[in-house]
Formats: sequence, C-alpha cells, structure tokens
Amino acid sequence: MPRSFYLVIAVQFIAALADNALLIVAIARLVEIDAALWIIPLLKLGFTLSYVFLAPFVGPLADAWPKGRVMFLANSLKACAVLALLFGADPILVMAIAGLGAAIYGPAKYGLITELLRPQLLVRANGFIEASTVCAVILGTVAGGALISPALRHDGWPQGWSALSGMSTALVPGMLVLLALYALAALLNTAIPDSGARYPQHRVRIRPMVLRFFSENRLLWRDPMGGLSMAVTTLLWGIGATLQLIVLRWAQQCLGLSLEQAAYLQGVTALGVIAGAVLASRHISLDAATRVLPLGVIMGLLVPCMVWVSSPLLAGGLLMTFGALAGFFVVPMNALLQHRGHQLLSAGRSIAVQGFNENAGMLLMLALYAGATAMDVSLGLLLCCFGLTVASVMLAILWRQHELTSAAPPKPA
Repeated sequence: MPRSFYLVIAVQFIAALADNALLIVAIARLVEIDAALWIIPLLKLGFTLSYVFLAPFVGPLADAWPKGRVMFLANSLKACAVLALLFGADPILVMAIAGLGAAIYGPAKYGLITELLRPQLLVRANGFIEASTVCAVILGTVAGGALISPALRHDGWPQGWSALSGMSTALVPGMLVLLALYALAALLNTAIPDSGARYPQHRVRIRPMVLRFFSENRLLWRDPMGGLSMAVTTLLWGIGATLQLIVLRWAQQCLGLSLEQAAYLQGVTALGVIAGAVLASRHISLDAATRVLPLGVIMGLLVPCMVWVSSPLLAGGLLMTFGALAGFFVVPMNALLQHRGHQLLSAGRSIAVQGFNENAGMLLMLALYAGATAMDVSLGLLLCCFGLTVASVMLAILWRQHELTSAAPPKPA
C-alpha cells in the first residue's frame, strides 16, 4: 500500500470519529431542550438528505479537482456545522450541514482510493477502511458519551456562554472538542498528494447533470454484479443507520442504561465489525465476494433476539456477533461494487451513484422508524418487523444471485 493511502485512512478516521460523536452531542442537545422522542431520527435524516439530493453533483465535483482539496472543503463544512451548533442553531439543521460535507467527502475519498490502488488491492483496502471507520465509530460513540458526561459539564459554562452567544447549554466543552477534530482533519487533507488522475471537464448545467447521473445510475443497476452488490450495500446501510438509533433506545428502555452508557454499548457492535472486516480482508477475494450473501439472512434473524435480552452482558455478546457478521459481509460487497463502478464509470461518479442509493435506503428506513416511533409502536414489535424484513429481502437477493449464476455460461475446460 502506498503511504498516501495511510494518510487518507488517518483523515477518514478523525472525520468519522467526529461524525459519530456529533450525533451523540446533537441527541443530547435535543434532550436538553426537551424535544419529542420522534424528532431524534430526524437528525440522521437531516444528515442523509444531502447524499440523496446532491448525488448528481458531488461525483463531478470529486473528479473536477484534486481529491485532497475536495476533502478539505468537506471537513471545513463540518467544522462550520459545529460552529452553528455552538451559536444555537437547530440540531437538525446542524446535522444537515454536516451531511453536506459528508456527501462531498465520500466520492472524493473512495474515488481517490480507486485511483491510488490496483483492483487486486481493493478488498484489502476496504478491510483497512472498514476497520478504521469502525474504530472511529467505537471511539466516536465513546467520545460522544464522554462529551455529554457530567465530567465535561461545568457550572460556569451555561451562564458564560449564554452571555456570549445568547444560548444556554452545558454542552459547550464537547462542541469545542468536535470543532478541533474537524479542523485537524481539514488540515491533514492539505497534505494528501494529487493522484494525477484527470477526467474530462463538463460545464455545470443542472438538467444535463441530473439526466446523466440517472443514466449512470441505471447503467450500474443493470450490470449483474453491480446491481447485486448495490442492492446489498443499500440494504446494509439502511440497517446500520436505523439500528444505531434503535440500539440507543433499546439500551435505555430495556437495559436501563443512560444515553451516555448506551453510546458506550454501541462501541461493542463496532468491535465485532472490526473483527469481521479484518477476517474478510484476509480470506475473501474479489472473485468470491458473493459467497458472503447468506450472512445477510442470519443478520436479519438475529435482530428480533434483542426482544428477549435484558442483561447488558448478553446484549454486548449479541451486538458483537451482529457486528462481526456485518463486517465480514460488507467488505467484499463494497469492494465488488467499487470495482464494477470504476470499470463502468469514473471513480468519483461511481461512488456518487453508490452513495445516492445507499443513503436513499437510509432515508426510507429512518423515515419508517420515525413514523413508527411517532405512532407509539412498541419496541418489541418494531424489532421483530425490522429483522424479518431484512431477512426476507436478503433471501430475495440470494435467489436473484442464484438465477444469475445459473444463467451464466459455463467456463471452458
């Protein structure tokens, strides 16, 4: 692996850590102002909207300039989001601004990796990315819990900050830490070298860009392996985003934990993901990526088991198992999708298409979860419906993969 790849990993780690800590701080801010429970999923919805609505434009943006410069812009936007939170902006608006930065960041980051590495290294690289991202999730959720803990809530902060900004909050120290993390990530972005890859320049015309994007989207979906891997990663992202919020609620309602402790429990899931991602990067080749598909069915069937768990120790074991399956599952699927996308489209454009679909899946599942919460659907029923739906969709994807394999011409002897 080239040294520049490890620099990208370091920047990704810091930015992802801050993203996950920001979510916990934003939830704590909603709790601080006594917001309704159903508003909490809107934080993730706000973060995700930019991925969907700006997808036709972020791919060309990532390909128009050196990707380190684009990543600098993205992390600067996230820093602006924290500044807005410091001065009393609505947490949903803050998450939307941070989501804008993240939407710009994704195609630049993954596009740069496909430019720097040979296809044979993509599964290994995705193992590194997944492990570093999940480490950031662990430390980010733990850091988020620490940033909202009583240890960082100083009695003098609310009054002093209220006089300066017009907003009363005890979360100022945590917000300042987040601001420093995003500033550090932006600074490190300036050291990322130019890969030297250049793509044809296009005029900024909204309608042709949107039409071209959806033509590229259709092309990737119609590709047998591209469409299959896209369906899997779209489902998996929706699962991850919704389960993150469900676990926080489940830990508080069923396990009797505080929000701070529930954030720590999420880190246990992330430990499992790291283990699964490392194993996949070592033992699953790009050609064998589809062999992990049955794990998706098992993951779906594990979710309803949360209903019968009331011990934090058992909860940790269940979440770690789920995480390990998810990590082993997502790394080969991501690598396969990136490889097919890079072959059919450019690096930045293929990642933008991937991000659009995955985040559209997140929006749908988060909207359903917010609606179910607003209608007071019980947590037990929600978990059962969620898990069985995931298992059913994965069975349908498995059937489709079986059809594709059966229809493929036999290899010559």
